[in-house]
Amino acid sequence: MLDDQRLNWAAIDTVLLDMDGTLLDLHFDSHFWLERVPQLLAEKDNISLADAQKRIDAEYQAVFGTLKWYCYDYWTERLNLDIDTASREVKHLISLRDDTLPFLKALRASGRRVILLTNAHPKSLSLKVELTELDKYLDQLVSTHPYRASKEAQSLWHAVQQDLGFDPARTLFVDDSQPILEAARRFGIGYLLGVANPDSQKPHKAFDGFNAISDYRSLLDAIAAPR
Repeated sequence: MLDDQRLNWAAIDTVLLDMDGTLLDLHFDSHFWLERVPQLLAEKDNISLADAQKRIDAEYQAVFGTLKWYCYDYWTERLNLDIDTASREVKHLISLRDDTLPFLKALRASGRRVILLTNAHPKSLSLKVELTELDKYLDQLVSTHPYRASKEAQSLWHAVQQDLGFDPARTLFVDDSQPILEAARRFGIGYLLGVANPDSQKPHKAFDGFNAISDYRSLLDAIAAPR
């Protein structure tokens, strides 16, 4: 972490955390949406895998950055595939990042409020919590779907802040998405951190204008320091 961008933990009361790619390895989602879903579509419609992938890519791009992009119900209807059942068929790929539990335990021990804020559909959130027991280390788990807006939208941030009552200036938000971090910055979140290695099977990624981290364990001493 660059010296001039160190997090001022003494000024952070609330930590908002994304889930997929931030606390969980993004490999499950990458495999499911980019490989498994096209494969299932090809089998169902009796088309080539290349044609299925071409259609899926176009479908994804049409709703990228909106709540539909994350919605199991939308894709179930749009593709005529049981997305929830299909995701459970590859649930063995769902896993925590190696550095997640030490990070969460340190945050909880420090007395800070720790909240999951995810665009994941409630069905996806439920499955992942069931398998990882993330809820044991979090004060609240929030899916954006009941708000009918994703983290890319300013309306979501206003609604969530009103419901949860956190001080944006004293809040850290961690996410693996550049557009979502930009949305949080526009809203006024005081501390922002990208995740450089969301998918264990892919190269690290760079962020434009945001500091990024690849191992939360480098933060543990600072989190534990007296405030």
